[in-house]
Amino acid sequence: MNDASLNVIDVLLVEDDPGDALMTQEAFEHHKIRNTLHVVKDGVEALAFLRREGEYADAPRPGLILLDLNLPRKDGREVLAEVKADAELRSIPVVVLTTSDAEEDILRSYSLHANAYVTKPVDFERFIEVVRQIDDFFVTVVKLPR
Repeated sequence: MNDASLNVIDVLLVEDDPGDALMTQEAFEHHKIRNTLHVVKDGVEALAFLRREGEYADAPRPGLILLDLNLPRKDGREVLAEVKADAELRSIPVVVLTTSDAEEDILRSYSLHANAYVTKPVDFERFIEVVRQIDDFFVTVVKLPR
């Protein structure tokens, strides 16, 4: 078993835009990212996945959460607040990946203990590169709790 195989993690993408979810999946495939990407469409599903409730009873614990802010049913800010307030979940790194570059969203996300805030590029190639860099940083560079 080589060291690279130890770095495979589950990534939870919380994204309601099917186009952005597809681009993220394509970025994973394009860069041969071995991590498993799980996609949920809103904040309620995200918390059910993280808490292994209902249809997500067998869900793996993600090593990284990519979180959009503007979500239906429960927005990303609420999800972030609940994750970071939960002793079981708060150690999972959360990268806010959103179209918003509003200063108030950036400040609020960090005050809610987001690990990083990334504005989604509109350009596909740039988007793919950003996802690769996030993955590279959080999976290769940073040591995550098991």
